[in-house]
Amino acid sequence: MEIKNTIYGNFKKQVQMQPTALAVFDSNRRLTFRELDRLVNAIAVSFTMQPQFVGVVMNHSVEMVASLLAVLKTGAAYVPVEPFFPEKRMHFIMQECKVDFIITEQQYANKLQGFPLLFVEQGITAENWQPEIEDKSLPQDIAYVLYTSGSTGLPKGVMVENRNVCHYVRAFENEFHPTTNDVMLQYSVCSFDIFVEEVFTTLLSGATLAIPQEDEKKDVQLLMRFVERNGVTIISGFPYLLLEMNKLKNIPASLRLLISGGDVLRTNFISNLLPQVEIYNTYGPSETTVCASYFRCNDTQPLPDGTYPIGRAIKGTRIQILDENLKPVSAGEVGEICISGKGVSRGYIGKRENEAFITQKNGTTIYRSGDLGVLQADGNIQFLRRKDTQVMIMGKRVEPFEVQSILCGCNEVESGVIRPCTDERGLSYLTAYIVPKDKKAFRIMAVKKAMAKYLPVYMIPEFFVRMDAMPITPNGKINIKALPIVMKTCCS
Repeated sequence: MEIKNTIYGNFKKQVQMQPTALAVFDSNRRLTFRELDRLVNAIAVSFTMQPQFVGVVMNHSVEMVASLLAVLKTGAAYVPVEPFFPEKRMHFIMQECKVDFIITEQQYANKLQGFPLLFVEQGITAENWQPEIEDKSLPQDIAYVLYTSGSTGLPKGVMVENRNVCHYVRAFENEFHPTTNDVMLQYSVCSFDIFVEEVFTTLLSGATLAIPQEDEKKDVQLLMRFVERNGVTIISGFPYLLLEMNKLKNIPASLRLLISGGDVLRTNFISNLLPQVEIYNTYGPSETTVCASYFRCNDTQPLPDGTYPIGRAIKGTRIQILDENLKPVSAGEVGEICISGKGVSRGYIGKRENEAFITQKNGTTIYRSGDLGVLQADGNIQFLRRKDTQVMIMGKRVEPFEVQSILCGCNEVESGVIRPCTDERGLSYLTAYIVPKDKKAFRIMAVKKAMAKYLPVYMIPEFFVRMDAMPITPNGKINIKALPIVMKTCCS
């Protein structure tokens, strides 16, 4: 039988090659590739219509993974939302995508009133007698719609095709060489594209997906026990997970690979981990399907600011540093990170501006990331900052990310964030938020003195806030909106 270049088609190939190998497990059950495929079929058979878009609001489980594959097998696209998301955001996403129905669990029915629901509860079984439904997936079909923050205040849904994901699986295999002996941790929320990396690079490569319980995800000690108990070999996550692991005396011996993505990776996040395991820094917007570049951190020197480069373009992808007219800048000059190749997605769903997607005369599409970078002499790319984050302080342009880089390089700082704020007169000022390395010995004046060695007075934050820990979003990034605002009042 011909294997389709789709997510389900490549999964089915693994079902045929190793039907009795373990595909996925959670705290309740373990399924082989054949058993998972039967569950996929059982869920797909229950669809009463041919859908185009299907919402998925479920706890992370074997049944959730099977539901995603069931949607893909029918040729539809899934729209994932975590059950704990605000109802208004959840409804907006489902309404904009015009989902035909939502796959969920009974406990979330009240949050999804007004939508047709299909209940897939944990522990459902697949009867052997159920007829095999046709695989209707096509490479050009939309596989999923993933929502990211929008500049208008409303989230934007990125439409990613089957062939985009299959391209990324091949690039992942080319770099990391997953085998049937590998076990990937499923740690990320479903609304972030690290989840796509976790689930599909694993199942389409014949490896095993391990799903911990939610309480295990929240405690790094419990998580590492899960990793050790189940022989997890690969973890992909945000730098802040690696930072917590870096504080441990040892990590499980089963781990062979840590992949960091979604935010800047700093030297002090992985200093203790580097001698123990292979570590990669990665970069890529959702619009270009998970990652566009890789950088291996072991046996390399970090950049002068204590961060790591984002590396080179992955297989099947091209990254250029371009000016405003889409002309290449010279090595060492600052420009916009622009991405082309097989990972570039279809664009945004609904009536959204797709100005960042530029179609060339030869038919290829370039995605303008809005991120600034520099091509280094060795061919690696350094990520600098977003294009649109500058503020004016005392009549001078200030890039908060530059100040944040200096802050995080201070010996007293474990992690830090710079937030630009505006006072009653509309004037900008900076606030620094700091998690200290040594809470007892920490002194803000020492941090100010260290920053003053590199920054002029007007770039030193006006306020410093000591934090026990940074608030984290469900996606694993620092929740800027949850940081306490220090109000600067003006005297008349």
